[in-house]
Amino acid sequence: MTEYKLSASLEGHEDDVRGVIFPHPSFVLSASRDATVRLWKLLSHNPTKYDCSISSHGSAFINAITYLPPTSEYPDGLVISGGKDTIIEVRQPGKPPEDNAEALLLGHSHNICALNVCADGGFVVSGSWDGSARLWRIGKWECEVLFEGHGGSVWSVLAYDSNTIITGCADKLIRIFDARGKFSHTIAGSTDVVRALCRVPSDHPSGADLASAGNDGVIRLWKLDGRQVGELVGHENFIYSLASLPNGELVSSGEDRTVRIWRGNQCIQTITHPAISVWGVAACSENGDIVSGASDRKVRVFSRDSGRQAEPEVIQDFEDSVKSSSIPQQQVGDVNKEKLHGPEFLQQKSGTKDGQVVMIREPDGSVSAHQWSQGSQSWMNVGTVVDAVGSSGKKTSYAGQDYDYVFDVDIEDGKPPLKLPYNLSQNPYEAATTFIADNELPVTYLEQVANFIVTNTQGAKIGQASQESSGADPWGSGAYRPGQTAPTPSPSQLSSSRPKVLPQTTYLSIKTANLRTVRKKIEELNEQLIQEGSKDISLDKKLLADLEAMIKPLEQNLVSAPSSNSALTTGIPLVFYILTSWPPSHRLPALDLLRLLAAATPALAEYRTSSSTNVIDILAASGFDDKDRENNIMLSVRACGNLFDTKAGRNLADNDYDKITELVKGSSAGTTNRNLTIAVATLYLNYAVLLTSSSHSSLPSSIDRGVTLLDDLTSLVSTVKDSEAAYRGLVAVGTLLGLGEEVLEAAKEVYDLARALGKVESAVKEPRIRGVVGEIKELLKG
Repeated sequence: MTEYKLSASLEGHEDDVRGVIFPHPSFVLSASRDATVRLWKLLSHNPTKYDCSISSHGSAFINAITYLPPTSEYPDGLVISGGKDTIIEVRQPGKPPEDNAEALLLGHSHNICALNVCADGGFVVSGSWDGSARLWRIGKWECEVLFEGHGGSVWSVLAYDSNTIITGCADKLIRIFDARGKFSHTIAGSTDVVRALCRVPSDHPSGADLASAGNDGVIRLWKLDGRQVGELVGHENFIYSLASLPNGELVSSGEDRTVRIWRGNQCIQTITHPAISVWGVAACSENGDIVSGASDRKVRVFSRDSGRQAEPEVIQDFEDSVKSSSIPQQQVGDVNKEKLHGPEFLQQKSGTKDGQVVMIREPDGSVSAHQWSQGSQSWMNVGTVVDAVGSSGKKTSYAGQDYDYVFDVDIEDGKPPLKLPYNLSQNPYEAATTFIADNELPVTYLEQVANFIVTNTQGAKIGQASQESSGADPWGSGAYRPGQTAPTPSPSQLSSSRPKVLPQTTYLSIKTANLRTVRKKIEELNEQLIQEGSKDISLDKKLLADLEAMIKPLEQNLVSAPSSNSALTTGIPLVFYILTSWPPSHRLPALDLLRLLAAATPALAEYRTSSSTNVIDILAASGFDDKDRENNIMLSVRACGNLFDTKAGRNLADNDYDKITELVKGSSAGTTNRNLTIAVATLYLNYAVLLTSSSHSSLPSSIDRGVTLLDDLTSLVSTVKDSEAAYRGLVAVGTLLGLGEEVLEAAKEVYDLARALGKVESAVKEPRIRGVVGEIKELLKG
C-alpha cells in the first residue's frame, strides 16, 4: 500500500493545536490553546485549498473536541468542545461564534480534557481533571450520569457502544461502566498514565476490542474482559492520541514528534513533524485520510491518494522543515559523538523497522538524526540534535547530571525541600510526572508541580542565552510552549479576527474542590485538638454529623443553581464556630468550606450570629488577619468573590464594598502568590460587573467606586506576571470603562492606563492578552 503524504498544512491557530477531528472528507475541525475551535472547509484539490473560519471562541484553552453527525434537528451536525474554563460548549458549525451556543454544559469543576460522542446512544461523554467522567444526553443537554471512583484525572473517554463507557485515568487504570453509571470492572496493566483510548476495528488480527496508550509509550490491545492480546512498541515518548482507520489499521501520535501508522503489530509508516508534540490525530472514516494537530500551531492533513496529496514542492517544503528542525538531546538520550557512525553508514545499512532512528556524526561535528522509512526503503533526515539548554546558559549539577534548573520544592512543613531537576528542552508535564513518581507523591500534585516549573522558568527558550519573561503558562498541565512566537498582530487586526470580550456581563466564581478531602482534614485536625488537650474547643458528635450531612448537598449545589438546603444552612454555624474557636493553623479547611458555601447558598450571606456578625465580619477576624498564612487570605478573597453567585451575596458584597476592598488591599499588597492574585482579580472583575449592571450603572456611588477600583486594577495589571490574573484584571478594567466619561478620563489622565497596558503586554505574551488590550485601547480612543 502507498504511504501517506502531506495533503495540506493549515495555518491560523496562534497556539498549540490540542485536538482534531475529521468528520467528513469536506472539512476538518481543530481545537487550540488559543481558545478557538476552527472549521477548515475543503475548497479544492490540485492544489489542495481550505477555507478557515472560527467556529467557537472561548475564554481559556480548549483541549478536547468531538462531533455529532448530522441529524434531522441538526442537519450540519454539532461541534462539542471543552477545556480549562470547565464548560462544554455545543455549537452548530456554520454559525458565527458571536451567536449563542446551542448549549453550555456545566458540571465539571476542573479542566475538561476528553470528549467522545455516541450518536447511536444519543449522548456525549466527558472526562476531566476533577477525577470524574460524565454522560450528557443530546437534546436535553443535562448531566444524566456521573462516573466516579477514579484515582486521578480522567484523561480519555470512549463511548464504546450505546451501553458501554470506557475511561482512561491518571491512576494507570482503564475502567468499564454501563451507560447508567454502573461500574463493571477495571483493566490493569498499563505502567503509567492512560491518555488515549480507541475502538479496535473488528478485522484486526489481534482480535482486540480496545486499544490504550499513554505515558509509557506503549499501545496495548485489550479484550473488553481485560485480557491483553497485543502490544505495539515504537513510540519513544508519551502517546497522546489514538484513532482507527477504515481499513483496520491504527494511527497514533505523541511527544516524540511523530504520527505512526500500525498494521497488525507492525509500524508501517512514521510521519515526523517539525514540532515538539503531536497532540492529536484523527482519521476520516470515508476516505482514510488523517489529520494531525501539533505544538507548532499547525493542522496537517495527510493522504495516501495521489489525487489528494499536495504539490511536490509543498511536500518537499514539509520534509525540509522536518530536516531543519532541532531535536533536544533529552529526546535521544546520551550521545557519544566519538562512537557514532559517519554519513557513509546511511548508504551501507538498511533499517530494521519503520521509524527506527540512528544518530550520525556529520563532517562539521554536529549530530543529525535519521529515520528509516520502510515504504521508501531509505533513511530520512529528521533534524539536528541540540544541547539541552540555552547552550551558553549556566548549568546546575544534580545526581551526576547537568540541568538548567534544580528547584527546591516544599511539600510539607517541617521537612526539607525536595529537589526538582529540569532542562528547558523537557516537557514540564513529563518532568513533573517523573518528580511525582520518584518522590512517591499523590498524582493530584501533578498540575501544581507542572505549573510551578512553567512559572519559574519564565518563558526561557532552548538555544538562547538570555531569558525573556513571557509569564506563566496557565494551561493546567504546564505542557510545552512553542519556542518560536508568531508575529504580534496589531490591536486592529485582533479586533477584526476575534469576538469582543468586553464588557463582561457575568460573574465568575472559583469552586474547584475535593470536599471529601476537606471533611477528612477537619476530622483529623479535630482529633489532633483532642490529643493535645483542647477537647473543649473540638467538635462533638452532633457537629461532626452536621459536617457529614452538608458535604453531599454542597457537592450537588456547586454544579447546579444555589439553594437554601437545610443541611447547608445548618452547616454555617459549624463553620463559623471552627473559624472563631480553632487556632489559625487549623482554619484552612473551614475557610475552604466557607468559600464554597458562598457560591452554593444565599443563606450564608443572610446569616447573622446572635451578635449580628455576618460572614464578612468572620472573614475579617479569622481569615484576612492571618498575615503568616497567605492561603487563609486567598480563601477569604475567594469567599468574597463567590458571594456574587447569589442575589443575597451580591447585596452583601455591595453593602460591604468599602470593608471588603480595604481588607483585600491590605492583606494582598505585594503578594507573589499566584492563587491569591487570581482570587483578587476575580473579585475585582465581579465588582466591575456589578457596578456596570443596569441596576447600578446610573448611581453616583457606582462612578465613585469605579474610579477607586480602577486605581487598584491599574496597579494590579501593571505588576502582575501571571497570565490568568492579568487577563481577569484587564477584563475588569475594560468593563469599568463602560461606566462613562468620568472613569475614562481618570483612566487616561490620572492613572496613566496606557502605560499599564504596555507593561502587561510586555510581561504576558498571550493572544488573549493582546486581544483584550486592543479592545481597551479602542475604548480609550473613543
